[in-house]
Parts: sequence; structure tokens; C-alpha cells
Amino acid sequence: MTSAFTLVFLAAVILTLAARLWLGQRHIRHVSAHRAAVPADFAERIPLAAHQKAADYTVDRSRASLVTTVVDTALLLIFTLGGGIAWLHELWSARLEGIAYGLAMIFSLMAISAIIDLPFSLYRQFVIEARYGFNRMTLRLYLADLAKQSLLGLAIGAPVIATVLWLMGAMGEAWWFWVWLFWAGFNLLALFVYPTWIAPLFNKFSPLDAGETRTRIEALLTRCGFRSSGLFVMDGSKRSSHGNAYFTGFGNNKRIVFFDTLLERLSPDEIEAVLAHELGHFRKKHIVQRIVMMFAGSLAFLWLLGQLIDSPWFYAGLGVPAQNTALALILFFLVVPVFTFPLSPLFSQLSRRHEFEADAYAAEHTAAADLSRALVKLYEDNAATLTPDPLYSAFYDSHPPAAQRIARLQALA
Repeated sequence: MTSAFTLVFLAAVILTLAARLWLGQRHIRHVSAHRAAVPADFAERIPLAAHQKAADYTVDRSRASLVTTVVDTALLLIFTLGGGIAWLHELWSARLEGIAYGLAMIFSLMAISAIIDLPFSLYRQFVIEARYGFNRMTLRLYLADLAKQSLLGLAIGAPVIATVLWLMGAMGEAWWFWVWLFWAGFNLLALFVYPTWIAPLFNKFSPLDAGETRTRIEALLTRCGFRSSGLFVMDGSKRSSHGNAYFTGFGNNKRIVFFDTLLERLSPDEIEAVLAHELGHFRKKHIVQRIVMMFAGSLAFLWLLGQLIDSPWFYAGLGVPAQNTALALILFFLVVPVFTFPLSPLFSQLSRRHEFEADAYAAEHTAAADLSRALVKLYEDNAATLTPDPLYSAFYDSHPPAAQRIARLQALA
């Protein structure tokens, strides 16, 4: 059984890696092949230079992603069949036990992964993003963010992981259900407190100034029956020139947030249309659907882990000679992405359908032409490619290709 599971795992790793590399290469070739001319639907609105910049930006990011994919796969094999987790187990089991051992194991793996990813993260931020004029982050700010994220991860992650490990050991065979209840409750709490307590640690949020934009937005909120706890502008420009808008929070703690870069680029009617799209996600209950799906998926995965936790072949097949709750948790969440990768198109398709529905909602409450103009500006400003490889897009893109999205809006208009 052990050797059979090892072979299945290796086959899944190799096939997933091969698929990711093949899809990435397809995407690079497709974007490069369409670099010379702006697609006909955008020829009058996107300059050739901007289209070529988007193509080059996409190719550079895709190539960097291929490298990190290979590194991540190698790290997975080193941790499992290469004996990395077994070595850490020997290190910490001789010094700690119980929950302290579990925390040491989990945070050791997280720290190793973060250290290995650091050069790639620096390259993405200070080479690729800077090359195309998007990076506005200093090294000092980058390191400050990294320190905050690490401290926040320890402050929140340690109690959460400790609770999960305690529940796994104390709640008998139905531990997976109690862990799921705790995990669901924690996520709902995080959604509620994030806008007020966590997001301000990284960005400054200022009330949206009075004026035409605020007047139009407040009228839109009234028409849509949406109640928020405030309209805010985020200083996204201190890190990047990319623009966006979103609403965050849960229950009565919902905030509408605009990047300052977005407000600088779009007109009031275009900003209103972009917000109408975001409100469409709320009114169509996309947020609730995604939360329900996340909770259902986590329940299924925890139940599956409950079936595997006492199976010696599961540990031995992944190169770990010992078995305990912490090792089960680590191994399971390391290998799950390998086996679930073929499901990616299903989740991407659902997300793209939600985007179309939100666009349609926006077209009901604002002018579809306004949203179309706003999206074209955002595609240009963010250097988003107009010509993604269709198969690559089916696996990875949460938003529909630009041509499909704009064509639907034109039909609605």
C-alpha cells in the first residue's frame, strides 16, 4: 500500500507540474504571437504601445511563475519523499511534545518556504513591477510589510493552529467536525474584524471627499439598497500604480474602498459603474455562495483527513516514518493542491460566470458604456493582456477575457 500511494503521489506531482509548465508556455507563445497588433475590438481605444507593454509584462510574469512552479514542486518533494519533514520531526520531537511540537513543526515549514520564496518575491516586486512602472514600494516599506505580516501571522496563527491541534487530539473520531466549526467561526470573525483592525496596519484609509463622485455613489447605494459603514480611499499608490476598488467586511461592518490610483484615472460616472459591478457581487449573493462553497470544501477535506489520520500508509507513502496529528495536518495540506489541480477550470468558470452577472447588474443600474470605458482604462493602466491563451485562461483566470467581457457589455448597452 505504501509503495502504491508513493507512486500515485509521484504521478500526480509530475502530471501537475507538466500541465502547469505546458499551460504557461502556451500562454507565453499565444501572447507573444498576438503582440504585433491590437485586437480589432480595441484598436480605437488601446494604443499599440500599451498593448505591447501588456504583452511583455504578461510574458515576464509568466516566465517568473514557471520558475517558481518548478521550485515549489522541488520543495514539495524535498519536504516529503526527500526526508525534510522527517528530519524536522526528529529535530523537534526530541525537544518538544504535544501542541508545542506541532507549532514548531508547522512554523518551521512556513519559515523555510517563506525564506526560499523571498528572492522570487523581491524579483517580482523590484524588477518586473519596476520595469513596467508599477512599483512604488521602497525596500524599507517592503521589509516593514514583511515584518508586520510575520508578527501578525504569529499572533493570530499560533492560537488558531494550537486550537486546531488541541481539537484534533481531544475530540475523538469526530474531531474533524469540531475543527470545521472552529475554522468556520474564525473565518467569519476575520471577515468582520479585517476592515477595522487588520487592513489599517498596512494602509491608510481616508473618508471619500465630498463632491460629484461621492454624490453619485451615495445615490447608487440608495438605488441598490446597499448599506455600508463608510466610503474610504486607500493609499494604494504608496506600493503600486495598479488601481482597484472593492468592498470588504461582513454584516454591519461593510466598507467600500477605492484605491487612490483608481480615483485619479476614472471619471465619476466610470467609478460609479465600477462600484455597481462590485455591488452586483453582493446583490447576486456571490459572496455568500463563495463562503458556503469554502465552508463545504473545508468540511469535505477535513472529513477526508479524518479518514487518513490513522492510516500508516499515508505517512510512510509520503516519506514520514512517524504519525501524529501535526504531521497529518502538514502532509494533507501539502499534497491536496497536487490532486485538486484538475478542478481549477471548474472554479475559474464559476468565478467568470459571477463576473458576467455582476457586469449585467451594473448595466441595470448604471450605463453599460461607462463600465466598458472604465474596464478598457483599467486593462490599459494595469497592463492586462487582451489576448490570453484560451486554455490557460480556462485554468487560471477568475475574470473573463477582455474581448468577451466588453462584447457582452456592448450588447447590453
